[in-house]
Amino acid sequence: MGRKRWFGLAAAVVAAAVVLAGCSGSKPAAEKEGASGGSEAAVIKIGTVGPLSGNAATYGQSTKHGVEIAVDEVNKAGGISGTQVELVPEDSRGDQTEAANATRKLVEQDKVVAIVGAVLSSETLSGGPIANDAKVPMISSSSTAPGIPDIGPYIFRNCISDNVQAAQLAEYAVQELKVKRFAVMFTNNDYGMALRDGFTAKAKELGEVVAVEAYTDGDANFSAQLTKIKAQNPDALYIGGYYTEAAKIAQQAKEMGLKVQLLGADGFYSSKLTELGGDAVEGAVFTAGFYSGDTSPAVQNFVAAYKAKFNEEPDMFAAQAYDAAKIVLEAIKKAGSTDTTKIQAALAATRDFPGITGTTSFTANGDAEKDIVILKVEQGKFVRVR
Repeated sequence: MGRKRWFGLAAAVVAAAVVLAGCSGSKPAAEKEGASGGSEAAVIKIGTVGPLSGNAATYGQSTKHGVEIAVDEVNKAGGISGTQVELVPEDSRGDQTEAANATRKLVEQDKVVAIVGAVLSSETLSGGPIANDAKVPMISSSSTAPGIPDIGPYIFRNCISDNVQAAQLAEYAVQELKVKRFAVMFTNNDYGMALRDGFTAKAKELGEVVAVEAYTDGDANFSAQLTKIKAQNPDALYIGGYYTEAAKIAQQAKEMGLKVQLLGADGFYSSKLTELGGDAVEGAVFTAGFYSGDTSPAVQNFVAAYKAKFNEEPDMFAAQAYDAAKIVLEAIKKAGSTDTTKIQAALAATRDFPGITGTTSFTANGDAEKDIVILKVEQGKFVRVR
């Protein structure tokens, strides 16, 4: 059942909260108790779930930072109908069970009205059903595995699915880069397997797939897989995974004398790719949902705010999280309520939302409809080629 907490009527909310607290012993999310025991102004709580520690922490931190920028903007502008927004971040540590526990805490203890997350597809697949059953809207800005929007009507995402981005890059590679013999390496999780399936299906239509090899996130030695791949003499190597392992694979491929066009997905999009990969990732082409070099005022305002607050360049995870948070905050405003069923309805009605990662609409099952960007590494920088 959705929680109905009208905002903009702070006095009425606080009065109702006192009655409820007296009846149940719990405090509604829209009320904060001051140190003196008195009540402060009501707040609207939204949560985030993602890896803030562990091997995937950079993705989770970027996501959290992107949401923070969106919340800061809304609060500086006076909040939503005069009510400030409070962000409650939870650390999943990149683990499915931890993600489920974090989602349950946000729903049951913190009583957030919406969640931006989770970050990894495996996390959203475990936490999503909990949020959906509790009728708390959840929008992932980076979980690209197939089936995520199908969890239920309260689950949305603001990124292109893996099979769509992988198939589009296979087409681009054949038509624009003129390569036809492909090898594929993928990280052995939901994200990597979905990219593998999407890329190999389209590559087989347009060319030939000569090798497919798996690895695990955190691996450091890829010589066994690369030796098999080199023996098949491919034109290109598609890596369905994240930048840390991709950079190491590229370096080891170069050391082995494997000369291929390096291809990848949105997991490549971080300055860490070039920092870790150096010359080995020069010329790599990959799909992305954001380009920080876009000269539009909206993008450059976000980039400036992000750099000012965190002293670093925002990556795709941060940008997509910023847009996801803005979509949620706009839905709360349109709902005119913190009733989660009304927020879900407002989210589902989102059409042509003008974000920094493109214009977003939701399909009937909550999946994103937006354009894919293709980037290339040139002289250690990312440039847009489509």
